[in-house]
Amino acid sequence: MRQAGTYSGMLSSMSGKNVPHSLPLARIKKIMKKSGDDVKMISGEAPIVFSKACELFIEDLTRRSWTMTLRGKRRTLHKDDVASAIKATDIFDFLVNSVITEDGNSGTIGSGGTPKLMFHGDKRK
Repeated sequence: MRQAGTYSGMLSSMSGKNVPHSLPLARIKKIMKKSGDDVKMISGEAPIVFSKACELFIEDLTRRSWTMTLRGKRRTLHKDDVASAIKATDIFDFLVNSVITEDGNSGTIGSGGTPKLMFHGDKRK
C-alpha cells in the first residue's frame, strides 16, 4: 500500500480547486521532459512541486530586485535591477552567465558597466 510522501500536505492544498496554479503545469512538464533523453515518465505531483518552487524563486528574485530599485530611488523595477540582484546574491550564481554588461562581458561588471540581462538567443546588446 502506498503511503503519503513528504509533499502530500503541500500537494493536497495546492491541487485543490480553491488554489489555482499560477504557472501552467503542462508547460512545466514539457520543460522537464526536454531536460534529458533519460527523462521518460513524470508523476503528476512533480510538476506541482516544480510550480511551487518556481513561484518561490520568482518571489525571492523580485524582492531582491525591488531592493535594487529602491536603492536607485526609483519606483519601477527594470531588468537592470534584476541583473544587479543576480550579481549581488550568491545563491543566484548559476544565473551569472545569463547577465552581461554594457560592454558585452559576462560574469563580472567591468569598468563600471551597467549590468544587462541577456537571454539565450537574444541578439540585442
